[in-house]
Amino acid sequence: MSGLAEAALRFSESDDDEALALVLAWSATEPWRVGEVAFFTRRDCPQVLGQTPASDRHRDGRIRLFRQRPGKLEPTSPLRGPGISSEELSIRLLSDGLHVERLGSCPALFRGAPVSRCVLTPGDTLLLKDELLLRCTRRALSLPLMRHFPEQCSGRFGDADAYGLLGESPAAWRLRDRVAFAARSDLHTLILGPSGAGKERVARAVHALSRRAGGPLVTRNAATFPPGLVDAELFGNIKNYPNPGMPGRPGLVGAADGGTLFLDEIGELPSSIHANLLRVLDADGEHQRLGEAAPRRADFRLLAATNRPPEVLKHDLLARMTLRLTVAGLGERIDDIPLFVRYLLRRAAERSPDLMRRFARDENGDYCVSGELIEHLLHHRFTTHVRELDSLLWQAMADSTGSIITLPGNPDTLLGGPDRRSASSHPPPSEPGDAPRDRRARSHEPTAEEIRACIVREEGNLARASRELGLTSRYALYRLLKKHAIDVAGLRDASSGPARGFARAR
Repeated sequence: MSGLAEAALRFSESDDDEALALVLAWSATEPWRVGEVAFFTRRDCPQVLGQTPASDRHRDGRIRLFRQRPGKLEPTSPLRGPGISSEELSIRLLSDGLHVERLGSCPALFRGAPVSRCVLTPGDTLLLKDELLLRCTRRALSLPLMRHFPEQCSGRFGDADAYGLLGESPAAWRLRDRVAFAARSDLHTLILGPSGAGKERVARAVHALSRRAGGPLVTRNAATFPPGLVDAELFGNIKNYPNPGMPGRPGLVGAADGGTLFLDEIGELPSSIHANLLRVLDADGEHQRLGEAAPRRADFRLLAATNRPPEVLKHDLLARMTLRLTVAGLGERIDDIPLFVRYLLRRAAERSPDLMRRFARDENGDYCVSGELIEHLLHHRFTTHVRELDSLLWQAMADSTGSIITLPGNPDTLLGGPDRRSASSHPPPSEPGDAPRDRRARSHEPTAEEIRACIVREEGNLARASRELGLTSRYALYRLLKKHAIDVAGLRDASSGPARGFARAR
C-alpha cells in the first residue's frame, strides 16, 4: 500500500481531514476507471501525471489514482492512452489551488481554451483532448466506515449496488448509510429531494433493506387520487359500495399489509386530505373499508416523498413522519454524473439495442462518449436531475453523426442556453475603488484582437474581461477563446510579467 493510502486510512473514522483532489471524469481508453481519485497533500511539491514506464525510478513523484470507498483507498494501475506521454502534466499544490503545467504533446483545454498552464480550484475541469477529463474537488482523505449499509452489497466500483443506488462520491456513500439506517428503523419516513433525483429508487432500497423485504411494496403517486375518493383509494371498499357494481378493493393500505406503502408526491395532496392518513398512522394501521362496520388492521410502513419543502405538509401529518431522508440532486453529486451517464446509456441499450449499437465501444457495456460532452454535463445546472440527464443524452445521440456521442456544434441547443450552465466558481466581487464599467451588450461579436487586448488589460481575469467586452457571461467568452484558439496563460504572462506567471484563471 502506498504512503498516501496508509496516511488516509488513519483517518477512517472521520472525514474532517480534506485535501484537494482530481477525479477522473472521463477516459477514452479506460472508461471503467471513471470515479478514481488522486489526492494532493504535500504543498509546493510537483507531481507528474502520465504513463509510468516499468523502469521508472521516480514513482514517488508520480500521481497515483485510487478507488476510494468507505475505509478503503485502493491504488490502481498507471494511466494508459495512446496520446498520454510518460510525463504529460506537472501538478503542484499551492495555497490558491493546483498549478498545472503541460509537459507532453496532448492539447490541454481549460474552460474551453487551449492552455499550457492553469490553476485548478474546486469545480474546475481540465480536458486532455481525446484522452482524459479531470475534475478538481475537495474531498476527505478517507470516507468513514459504513455503520449500517452492508459492505457485501456495494457491488463493483462505478456500478450500481445491489439495491440500485449509484455513485462513488462521499455524498453517495452517506446516502447509502442513511438509507440502511432508515430501513432498519421501520419508522414512517419522509423522503425529500428535487424532482428526478431518485426518490423512488431510494424508497425501493429502503424496502429491500428492511425486515419487510419479503412483503409487498405498493407504490402510488398521491397527486393522482381522484377527488372525493381518497378514502376508497387508501382504505378500500366492500363490493357494490359506494356505487352499485363497484368491485371490492383492499385499498392501498390493505394491499401493503406486511410490507411498505410508498406515496410519491405527497406534497401535492390538498392539506384537507392529510387528515385521512392520521388515524391509520397513529393506531397501528387501524382503518375501515368503505361500507364495512368492523375496523381492520394492516401492518405496513409508510414512505412518502416530496420535492417540496416539508412544511407544505400539515404539522400533525409531518409529526408522524418520524424520519427524514434527503436525496441530493446532481448539483451536489457532480463527481457521480459520469457514472450516471454510463448507467443511462446501458439502460438505453436495453430498451433500444438497434439504436445504441452504433455507439458501442466493446462487449463490456461501455459506449463511446466525447470528453467535451461529459465536461459540459459537469457544468450544467440541472432542474430535473437524472431525468433531465437522460433526456440530454438522448438529444446528444440524436444529433451525433458518427460512432461517438458528441456535444452538438451549438451546445446551447443541448444544454438549454448559457443561463442553464453553472459556473464552477462565481465571479469575484468588485474590488474597492473599481471604476464603474459599461456592461451594456455589444452590437457585434468582439474580434480576436479585441479579446486578447482586453484580457491583457484585465491582467488575465476572465470574469472582468467578459464584462468589459459586454458579453452575457464568462461562458460566452470561453466559447470565443476556443473559437479563436487564444492561449490565455500566455496572455496572463504578458500582462503580469514573470513574477506572476502562474496567475489564476478566473
